[in-house]
Amino acid sequence: MTQQFHVRASWDSEARVWFASSDDVPGLATEADNLEALGAKLQTMIPELLEANGVRTTGNPDKRLQITFLTETIF
Repeated sequence: MTQQFHVRASWDSEARVWFASSDDVPGLATEADNLEALGAKLQTMIPELLEANGVRTTGNPDKRLQITFLTETIF
């Protein structure tokens, strides 16, 4: 079974950055200039935050994190 953690990526047109947050990943709040850079940050941050917050994950711990973006724009 695959475990899913939902992360919201939003574009802030005033600050001109993508930012990410999540109710499923305690402490997650980060930003980047583009989605590629945001994805790279999330690949590192999500596993670290889950471990730091004692969130138990299922599956192979060596399996790479898959990130799929569903985005929204804030005007």
